[in-house]
Amino acid sequence: MSDNYQQPNNQQPVPYQQPDPYQQPGGYPPQQYHSAPSWPHMSLGEWMLTMLLMIIPIVNIVLMFVWAFGGNVNPSKKTYFQAALIWAAIGILFSIIMGAAIVSVIASLFSIF
Repeated sequence: MSDNYQQPNNQQPVPYQQPDPYQQPGGYPPQQYHSAPSWPHMSLGEWMLTMLLMIIPIVNIVLMFVWAFGGNVNPSKKTYFQAALIWAAIGILFSIIMGAAIVSVIASLFSIF
C-alpha cells in the first residue's frame, strides 16, 4: 500500500453558500482608506486676519463674495462666507419687511388726523 492513500470521507456534503457581496475575497473585511484633507485647517492667525478684514467697510462686502464664490479658497472659509451671505440676505429682507410695516403704521397714524 502507498503512503498517499486517504480514507474516504463519510461526512455529508456541505451545500453551496453564496458569498457575502460586502466582504472581500479571503474573508477579510473591506479596507477603508482615509485620505488626508486636501486643504489644511485654517489657523487662529488666519481667522484673526479674516475677521480684521471684515471690519473694513466696502472691502468686507467684496471679500465676502470673493471668498464665498472664489475658486482657490479654503473650503471652511468658503462655506462660512456662503452661510454669512445667506444670513445677510435674510437680514436685509427682514429689514425691508419691517421698514415697510413701520412706514405703513406711521402713514396710517397721520391719515387719522
